[in-house]
Amino acid sequence: MQKKERFRLFLDYFTTHFPQPQTELQFSNAYELLVAVILSAQCTDKRINAITPKLFERFPDPPSLAASTAEEVFTYIRSVSYPNNKSKHLVGMARMLVEEFGGEIPATVEELQRMPGVGRKTAHVITSIIFNQPTMAVDTHVFRVSHRLGLVPRTATTPLAVEKSLMPYIPRELVPKSHHWLILHGRYICLARSPKCHECPLTPICKYFEQQQKKKKIFE
Repeated sequence: MQKKERFRLFLDYFTTHFPQPQTELQFSNAYELLVAVILSAQCTDKRINAITPKLFERFPDPPSLAASTAEEVFTYIRSVSYPNNKSKHLVGMARMLVEEFGGEIPATVEELQRMPGVGRKTAHVITSIIFNQPTMAVDTHVFRVSHRLGLVPRTATTPLAVEKSLMPYIPRELVPKSHHWLILHGRYICLARSPKCHECPLTPICKYFEQQQKKKKIFE
């Protein structure tokens, strides 16, 4: 199967059956999403959603967070991964937002990446969800699923390489949605250790499934 055809079938399936995918992080504005995404690094959305209500109640906006300390923030996020570093990042991010951006979330990847705790993936999530820009955030699910389906070559061994391999084949208006499609498919169907191939509607285009079937025939 040619790569263009593989992408076409992937996009056709999700636009038909899951036309409006959404992030599972709970937020009510751009500031809350930025905080949640910073916290979500190497942590589940479920865990982040459990701790952010009290965090946002105490720090409802950038100025309140900027006026706090990493020590105080830590008490609200101690159950997430790397709470010490994330506490420092959140306070530093808020202070930069207040001092350099007037408390408003910047709309460019370059400006977002200047802030503590904001890498390329986080910046792309914000520009995609908040500003609907065609930016592809590559997390562990996007990385795994895009390889298994055969959307990217084996030589794409870094998140940036995966991003660059995906972008030419996805229409600009579908890039934000494709990010969610790949994440959610990896989270609920194409699991890392035990993928649910028997439930997957994408097996006809999946290279991983094809390889597993060939292995079964060898040992039959």
